[in-house]
Amino acid sequence: MSAQVVFPAIIAAIALAAWVYLILGRGFFWLAREQDEAALPTEPATWPDVVAVVPARNEADVIERSVGSLLAQDYPGDFRVVLVDDASDDGTAARAAGLAGAAGRLTILTGRPLPAGWTGKLWAVSQGVEAAGAPTFLWISDADIAHDPATLRRLVARAEAGKLTLVSLMARLQTGTWPERLLIPAFVFFFDMLYPFAFVNDPQNRTAAAAGGVMLVRREALAAAGGIAAIRAEIIDDCALGARLKAEGPIWLGLTRTSVSLRPYTTLGEIGRMVSRSAYAQLGYSPWLLAGTVAGMLLVYAAAPLLTLLAAGLARWLGLAAWALMAASFQPMLRYYRLSPLWGFALPLIGAIYTAFTLQSAIEVWRGRGGMWKGRAQAQMAQEKPAQSAGAQP
Repeated sequence: MSAQVVFPAIIAAIALAAWVYLILGRGFFWLAREQDEAALPTEPATWPDVVAVVPARNEADVIERSVGSLLAQDYPGDFRVVLVDDASDDGTAARAAGLAGAAGRLTILTGRPLPAGWTGKLWAVSQGVEAAGAPTFLWISDADIAHDPATLRRLVARAEAGKLTLVSLMARLQTGTWPERLLIPAFVFFFDMLYPFAFVNDPQNRTAAAAGGVMLVRREALAAAGGIAAIRAEIIDDCALGARLKAEGPIWLGLTRTSVSLRPYTTLGEIGRMVSRSAYAQLGYSPWLLAGTVAGMLLVYAAAPLLTLLAAGLARWLGLAAWALMAASFQPMLRYYRLSPLWGFALPLIGAIYTAFTLQSAIEVWRGRGGMWKGRAQAQMAQEKPAQSAGAQP
C-alpha cells in the first residue's frame, strides 16, 4: 500500500482518536452538566454578610444595569456594594451614583494610580477588597454583567452547603449577532474543554479555574491565599485566583442563565480582541507551545473535514467519523445557547478562527501590545515573573 494512501489514513485515525479521548477522557465536559440551576442547595439557617466588589473602567453604557442588578438582590443577609472607578473618563461613577437604592448600600471609590507590577483590573479589585472590611464573603462581579435578583442567594447557599472557598459562574454571553452565534458558544466549549468543570469541582483533582464575571469568594480563604496581591500581574486572573483558592479548600464552577453579559460583540474583530488578550498568556508566552498548539489545532479540527472532502477510502471514512464526533460533542452547548445543531458542523472553521486569534495574541505580545484592556497593554509585566498559574492540569 502506497504512502499516499497510508499517510492520510494515519492522520485521520489520529484525529478520530483525539476526539474519542476528548469525549470520554475530559470529565464529559461537552455535556455541559454543571449548571447552577440544576441542583439548588439547601439554604442556610443564617445568612452571612456579603460585599460585592465591582471594578469599572469606562463602563457608562452598562454600569446602571449591572450595578442596579446588584442593588436589586433579594438577599436576606447584610449586603452592600463597593464600586471602584478605575480612571474612567465617560461618567461611569456619576451614572452609578444616581441609581435608585444606592444610598447607604453603594460605596463608590475613585481608584488610586496604578502601581508598577499590577494589572489595572486587579488593582481596582484589590482596592475594593480593602474597602469591603471583613465580610464573610466577597462577591467579585464584572461591571458588564447583570444578575437575576436570586443570584446571590444561590451563590451563598451553594458556598455554605459545600464549605466552598469559591463559587464561580460562567455568565451567559450574548448570541444576538452572527459573529456571536459563530464563535461565542465555542468560546465556552473550549474553556470547558481546557478546564473541565467536573475536574474543577472535584476536590481530589488538581485542575482549577474560575470565570471572572461572577466569583463569590470566602474572604478568609482569600487572605490565606495571599490576597489579590498574590495574582497582581496575572492576565488570566480568574483562573489564577481559582488555583490559589482551590489550594485552600474546594471550589465550584458552573454555567448559568441568570447572570448575563451586557457586552455585545458585533464583529469578528471584537471577539478576536477579546480572545487574543489572554490566549498567548495561556501558553506561558512560549513560542514552542504556540507552535505545538497551532499544529494540534490543525490536526484535531482541520484534518477531519479536509480528509472527508478530499481523501478516499479508509482515510475519508475515519475523517468523517472524527467530524461527526466533533459536531456531536458541540450539541449540548448549542442547546444551552438555543442555537441550531447545524452549527456543530462549523466547528472546524471555528477552530481555525480561534487558531488565528491565538497567533494574533502572540503577535500583539511581540509588538508590545499584549493583554490590551481599556487602553493598557498588560501582558509584558506578566512575562517578568514565572509562567502563568492559570489552573493546574490533571
